[in-house]
Amino acid sequence: MRCPFCGHDETQVKDSRPSEDGAAIRRRRLCPACEGRFTTFERVQLRELTILKRSGRRTPFDRDKLARSISIAIRKRPVEPERVERMISTIVRQLESMGETELPSSTIGELVMKQLKELDDVAYVRYASVYRDFRETQDFARFLGEEGLSEVGEAGR
Repeated sequence: MRCPFCGHDETQVKDSRPSEDGAAIRRRRLCPACEGRFTTFERVQLRELTILKRSGRRTPFDRDKLARSISIAIRKRPVEPERVERMISTIVRQLESMGETELPSSTIGELVMKQLKELDDVAYVRYASVYRDFRETQDFARFLGEEGLSEVGEAGR
């Protein structure tokens, strides 16, 4: 593993243990050249996934990008990080088990929506507002009515 600080080609593993959810191995590393310390995570990857964007462009699937979009939706919400990590792992497993190597971005969006709806209503509506590209308050109202979440809107008043 290359050192992220100085670029040295070899680093030493000082400690390895399973992550909290057991889906990854957490490794503490030390660079012998600059003595920098950093952490890496090792996960099983069943297949290389390519995401087909709405524009027609193809990009490699990025678990970290998925995690960032979910973290934006749950910002300042009372959701434990372990539950979020389990949710992300569940989504990735579902994507990998579909048997396809190329998936439309809408597939990821729908899986995230389904998981967020079970996790937190406010995070679900936040994510939906970006995913469904709400432009006006009527878009929110229509969505909340369709989803039977009108009490979420009432609580904010």
